[in-house]
Amino acid sequence: MRILIPLIPLLTSISYAAEKNIIFIVTDDQSPTLGCYGDPVAISPAVDSLAQDGTLFKRAYATTASCSASRSVILSGLHNHFNGQFGHQHAYHKFASFHNVVALSLPRVLSNAGYRTGQIGKYHLAPEEVYRFDTYLKGNARNAKQMASVAKNFITADDEKPFFLYFATSDPHRGGGDDASYPGRHKPNFFGNLPNKAAYEGVDEVFFDPNKIPVPPFLPDTPESRSELAHYYQSCARIDQGIAELIKILKESDLYDKTLIVFTSDHGMAFAGAKTTVFEAGLHVPFIVRNPYEKKRGIESYAMISHADITPSLVDFAQALDREKNQPKNFVKADAYWKNKDYVAKDNRGHRPYTSYHGDSWIPILGKKNASHHKTMFASHTFHEITMYYPMRTVWDGKYKLIWNIASGLPYPFASDLWASSTWQAQLEKGDDALYGYMSVGSYVDRPAFELYNVTENRYEEVNLASNPEYSKILESMKAKLKAFQKATNDPWISKWEYE
Repeated sequence: MRILIPLIPLLTSISYAAEKNIIFIVTDDQSPTLGCYGDPVAISPAVDSLAQDGTLFKRAYATTASCSASRSVILSGLHNHFNGQFGHQHAYHKFASFHNVVALSLPRVLSNAGYRTGQIGKYHLAPEEVYRFDTYLKGNARNAKQMASVAKNFITADDEKPFFLYFATSDPHRGGGDDASYPGRHKPNFFGNLPNKAAYEGVDEVFFDPNKIPVPPFLPDTPESRSELAHYYQSCARIDQGIAELIKILKESDLYDKTLIVFTSDHGMAFAGAKTTVFEAGLHVPFIVRNPYEKKRGIESYAMISHADITPSLVDFAQALDREKNQPKNFVKADAYWKNKDYVAKDNRGHRPYTSYHGDSWIPILGKKNASHHKTMFASHTFHEITMYYPMRTVWDGKYKLIWNIASGLPYPFASDLWASSTWQAQLEKGDDALYGYMSVGSYVDRPAFELYNVTENRYEEVNLASNPEYSKILESMKAKLKAFQKATNDPWISKWEYE
């Protein structure tokens, strides 16, 4: 008699990775210097692959070209003059968002929606309790490949919850000292690269010939700028290897088609004329979204989107956004969160209605080449470093752009690293009439109260039309739009229209 024995599975349980995961990648001071944006020398195959399999936004903008302030917008969906992060968080600068932003904070909202949240790399905003993640990972923010390796266990954890990973590099921010091997008097900054062409662990460093670097029109075409741009491009190429490692980890873990990947930068490159300005070069950022659940891929979109759109979009992807109210579905009011927390009893938590986002979700327009998003865009800058008070408010509608230099009359302040840069110093020593891109050194420092540009004809803001009587009606119309925005977002600097 033959006895049949049932087959017993080798595995007593089967693990299934959660769906609708999110990896949000934000680099530090990077313009759209990528192959997928048409840059002829950039080495960016991993990021380019995301663009080929997702939606690349041609007109994506930061709301401020300052690190902490921009990150507060990214993680709150609120303009920085509203959330309170007016400038840098670190050292003696000590700016922080209002406590009541906790009601809309991205990591908080996603945690409430059932996500496990993790952060690695640059943080640079406050208070921590407002922007709290469940897990903080320690990695070398100058080595994105190493960061990806550190994040692997978090990404691949056997957990029924989906994950949200905030992956923030310090590249290509200036840093690491100056390149003493440069033959000229003004030494280029390393932009985080190692001296003597050394490489970070596991990284195949890419070196660029300064003579073959494209010099953007807002910078002077000088040996100094070219040498610094070469280091900048090397730093950007290192990031791409980290993105490649992230993609590899996702594919090997059967998570690539279960994970939304967003790639952007906090603002434009760290050169005078870009970073800390509200010019095109300061605010225009790379922005790529690979949504594995979107059927149409490889789309280039000309819809105007803003960093204020990021938080509501990711909350929307997580199916946790009340689109009608533009707030989380499981909305926890700030007063309810802080109730019985005596350690904030005497704090100014922010006397403003933190009930809805300033931005709007772009999830519905992914994969739609001809879709539009915002008709009018706004930017808000007040500080960078604590010593750099120079509030600017900006509005543009796709054709015209108005900049209000609220502190016009004061010399335009410099970030310490931009002032010390060889690119700026080489021009500064030539005098006020020396050209710095389209501007002179003198006009860069001394700015009029209003700047009006036709950005379809002068993308990099070459010709100021504000004093041209032919554009007086357009000027007044743009001023009205700016005032309306300031009123709607409780901007304290709206008072400057009356007494300054």
